[in-house]
Amino acid sequence: RPTCRHLCSSSALLSSLPGRDRSLLAEKKVAAKRKRKEKSREGCSLPGSSWEERLANVVTPLWRLPYQEQLQVKYESQRKILQTLASRLEELGIGVQKAGGLCCPLQPVVPSPIISGYRNKSTFSVNRGPDGNPKTVGMYVGTGRARNIVCVKASHLENIPPKHKQVAQCYEEFIRCSSLDPCILFHEGGHWRELVVRTTSHGHTMAVITFHPQELGQEALATQKTLLKEFFTCGPGAVCALTSLYFQESTMTRCSHEQSPFQLLHGEPHIFEEVLSLKFRISPDVFFQVNTGGAEVLYRAVGELCEADRDTVLLDICCGIGTIGLSLAHQVAKIIGIEVVEKAIEDARWNAAFNGISNCEFHSGKAEAVLPQLLSSWEDARPLVAVVNPSRAGLHYRVVRAIRNCKSIRRLLYISCKPEGEAMRNFLELCCPPDRGKKLAGEPFTPMLAMPFDMFPHTVHCELVLLFTR
Repeated sequence: RPTCRHLCSSSALLSSLPGRDRSLLAEKKVAAKRKRKEKSREGCSLPGSSWEERLANVVTPLWRLPYQEQLQVKYESQRKILQTLASRLEELGIGVQKAGGLCCPLQPVVPSPIISGYRNKSTFSVNRGPDGNPKTVGMYVGTGRARNIVCVKASHLENIPPKHKQVAQCYEEFIRCSSLDPCILFHEGGHWRELVVRTTSHGHTMAVITFHPQELGQEALATQKTLLKEFFTCGPGAVCALTSLYFQESTMTRCSHEQSPFQLLHGEPHIFEEVLSLKFRISPDVFFQVNTGGAEVLYRAVGELCEADRDTVLLDICCGIGTIGLSLAHQVAKIIGIEVVEKAIEDARWNAAFNGISNCEFHSGKAEAVLPQLLSSWEDARPLVAVVNPSRAGLHYRVVRAIRNCKSIRRLLYISCKPEGEAMRNFLELCCPPDRGKKLAGEPFTPMLAMPFDMFPHTVHCELVLLFTR
């Protein structure tokens, strides 16, 4: 099969294609070019640069730029995304283009209140370091496909706080003293895998260690858990002052709590954070915005864009532990949250009760199963505003269809950390003309305003809030 580069290299081929196909090939060409640039940036053949610089260029590629220039770079990238959306909508016969070819007005990027060490969650891998030691804890330079992965310590990265780096260093010290091998490739054996560190402004620190059991029996597993606990409670790792130490046996890349329970080896089962004067309980595997200060700014703006009042019902789709809904509960009649992670729903219900919020209900399950059933019999006459904050995979088509076909939803806020990805498909599904074949009978939405928030300083990423109305 010819590569995208080969397909797109012939201008004669491009000119012979219909407009839509030509645009798709052009997009593939741009994507291939971007991938080549990224690969050269993260590759191991950069002359004259240290491993630390290479890692910084991969994880925080804007780290050399003054912060105002970083914001401008992100503004330009969001502008291009809105131009792409406008072009796609034009192809569907929807004329929405505004000044500059955008589909709606674009606000300046809202800066992060904290620029350095802002992350409250970091994930560290275990692999071969620059010196060849397979028990190196850090982040990757290189790719698995190119077989040039090197694990570089993250001690110099701007976006990671000192506490996370300290826990990672201690974990490396522990596994280097362990008689067990690291698990680099599942089929080659080994046990020690990644480390997740969470911290809060209250000084709480949670460490979650993933371990591949391979063929170890329960007695051998119990020994390793005891050694790990002793290291972090009365050994060299005690300097980390962990609030919680979790251990998960996992034979897959990622495991939910239901698939393989998180085992508490030491400390408290939860850590706690404060957002907009509300206290939130956080479990090991739940979603929480990685920039707490930025989340407060984001949620305030969402509250304003909702234009909700005491007669409004707020539908919080992909609600996590309830941060968005609960922070807006005081200004609406009712909150309805939906989330697939059961532990997150448990946290959301606890958070509501602890903060004395009673005008809310939370539903556990996949949004594509829960939402259509919830809205199919919707007879509430009160205004219904929807807020969606999905993962990078975007919303399932049945979720978009349920929103489109519910006449009560006149206002929708879509929060995306990757609007150029699967979210773009959702935007088109929300705005396209009614389609009986796809069972999209409802009136289409129109993009009205875009507000980008810099939740990830030093990286190229941005959190975009798109307001849709109809």
